[in-house]
Amino acid sequence: MKISTILIISIILLVPGISYSQSSFLAEDGIAVFYPTEFDSTQTLPSIIIEKELLPREALPSSWEIIPDFSVNEDKSLVEISYGPDVDLYGTGEVTGSLRRNDTEIELWNTDNYGYRKAQGKRLYQSHPWIMGVRKDGSAFGIIADNTWKQSFNLKNPITISSDGPPFRVIIIERETPQELLKTLAELTGKIEMPPIWALGYQQCRFSYFPDTKVREVAYEFRKRKIPCDVIWVDIDYMDNFKVFTFHPERFPDPDGLNHYLHSLNIKSVWMIDPGVKKEDGYIVYEEGTAGDHWVYTNNNEVFTGNVWPGECVFPDFTIPETRQWWGSLYRGFIQTGIDGVWNDMNEPSVFNRQGGTMPETNWHRGGGLLQPGPHLRYHNIYGLLMVKASRDGILKANPGKRPFVLSRSNFLGGQKYAATWTGDNASTWEHFKMATPMVLNLGLSGQPFTGPDLGGYRGSPDTSLFANWIAVGAFYPFCRSHTEKGTGAQEPWAFGEEVENVSRKALERRYRLMPYLYTLFWEASQTGLPVMRPVFFADITNLTLRSEDEAFMWGDDLLIIPQWAENPGLPGGIWRTISLLDADAENDGYQPELRQRGGSIIPLGSLIQSTDEFKTDSTTLFVCLDENNKAGGTLYVDEGDGFDYRNGDFEVLTFNAKKIGKKKVIVRCKSAGTSQTKDQRYYQIGLVSDTGIFYSDWEDSNTIKVKF
Repeated sequence: MKISTILIISIILLVPGISYSQSSFLAEDGIAVFYPTEFDSTQTLPSIIIEKELLPREALPSSWEIIPDFSVNEDKSLVEISYGPDVDLYGTGEVTGSLRRNDTEIELWNTDNYGYRKAQGKRLYQSHPWIMGVRKDGSAFGIIADNTWKQSFNLKNPITISSDGPPFRVIIIERETPQELLKTLAELTGKIEMPPIWALGYQQCRFSYFPDTKVREVAYEFRKRKIPCDVIWVDIDYMDNFKVFTFHPERFPDPDGLNHYLHSLNIKSVWMIDPGVKKEDGYIVYEEGTAGDHWVYTNNNEVFTGNVWPGECVFPDFTIPETRQWWGSLYRGFIQTGIDGVWNDMNEPSVFNRQGGTMPETNWHRGGGLLQPGPHLRYHNIYGLLMVKASRDGILKANPGKRPFVLSRSNFLGGQKYAATWTGDNASTWEHFKMATPMVLNLGLSGQPFTGPDLGGYRGSPDTSLFANWIAVGAFYPFCRSHTEKGTGAQEPWAFGEEVENVSRKALERRYRLMPYLYTLFWEASQTGLPVMRPVFFADITNLTLRSEDEAFMWGDDLLIIPQWAENPGLPGGIWRTISLLDADAENDGYQPELRQRGGSIIPLGSLIQSTDEFKTDSTTLFVCLDENNKAGGTLYVDEGDGFDYRNGDFEVLTFNAKKIGKKKVIVRCKSAGTSQTKDQRYYQIGLVSDTGIFYSDWEDSNTIKVKF
């Protein structure tokens, strides 16, 4: 009987529009799928979130604990999910508030939310219909509300998910640890590609640097003052009357020359492209889009218009495959000017003169391919995701030898495959500064490892103390960019005086010294889906005192970052020894976080550099922190830093293992995997992290490091 039921369900899943009674099954070990009564697959499937089909494999076991209860109340589709005692909830994507999400409410409706002032910050730029639960014993479960419609989460017990759309399926994942849960989430939703290494460097932005001479001036000052920097960002004032894919004839008459100048300083450029296209006869993008019938329509079958920066605009309907292809093709000439990366902003989408600051929910998307026609209420939350997918595909076609870099303000669960993100228009306040860490952590716990806030805050001007604290901690966010709005004070590191300039230089030199370790963590994220920046409780998932810690955080498993301002932070037990990355660390400036290395780990460090263009691993320092058994291990990933040769095996993974022999000798052995041609040209230094300092000795043998002290 059970086998027949499973087969029937399998057949039904492949037939669009069929309704059937509530059902459940195991698709894979620890992955259960639940369908509500009268489920209509055309209303929510194919899944935007899940990359592979989840078909029935076997019946749900009687011991399965987390079971959703479906119902319909007036025009709302509801799901209630009860869970046991002593469960801590996390995830839910881009949210304000504390790391632990219990007893909170959020709305999943992507919103241009300047200063997080709308809806008390419960509704921001991105939607991640994902909840992580961690039990007292460290086991974890995940909940995916697999639909794109407007919805809300009330994270009490039971959890209540309320959707403005039709009934939707729910996916429950059970795993032994939260780390294994995140790996499974990545297997279902997709992993990030390796970013270009320059995207991991420090980045400087404001709304706006113009004319082009100002961009050159800022870049020159970074090099003159020897403050590490990899990217200068160019906001919408480069455009001719804010028309996308154009350049202002007076402010930016020679984008090729500007980019060539930046490249001569080993600095890259990222330029903004918004979705709103100015409605103007003779403007080629508008003319092409109109001829190709690429715009979003109203429910009255008229092209929708709304005001954004250029004035009256039309908007691409990214649910149409041909529209996404056309939009991507617009990047060819744009990228050929030497632009290195693209910033997709305002893509919630933001519309200035419409109620709610966006398109009407009744606007109509025509779909195509696997996407059904439907109202904006269904496709609003993935408008940004579809845009950045089109952008990434177009950039890759325009420049196939380079790894695309796209930053997006709006996104959705699974969108990490297409774009990095930042946390939107935050404010220059201590509240928003301290809020940034749990926001970045919960994005990481929702599958997005490449994220960070606007350092210094976007709205308003920080005082010297706030900026110094922010850049000192911000040097340890995965995405590291300072950004501010028009009408504020200058926010370059030197604008706050000599003390803050020195604090900034030191903070960024620490980040760049850790670049080998950081790049390796991004490689790990691309392989496993684990976040780069992790909550402290990952160090000991059964230590309940760490579950709410959201001031201190970790890079990977081995580096603990403790801000100077943290008040009695919860820290993991065991061996965690303070490390010094620079000679200047000996002088505490009152801003730099304390860094502690986990006992049993080896962390690779690079040389002091001003740009990742100078990054090399032929001279690498290994910090070895022995555990209670006098052993340690670590990994270093190396590739060209750009391009795709690594996909064909042109990379190297160095595995280090150390042990102490007797009282005065530490031996470190190295194994190499991969085909990189540079692996025999390396030179290492070894640093032993101990209670009495760091000891170095040179090493040229390709197999063993011997350290005497």
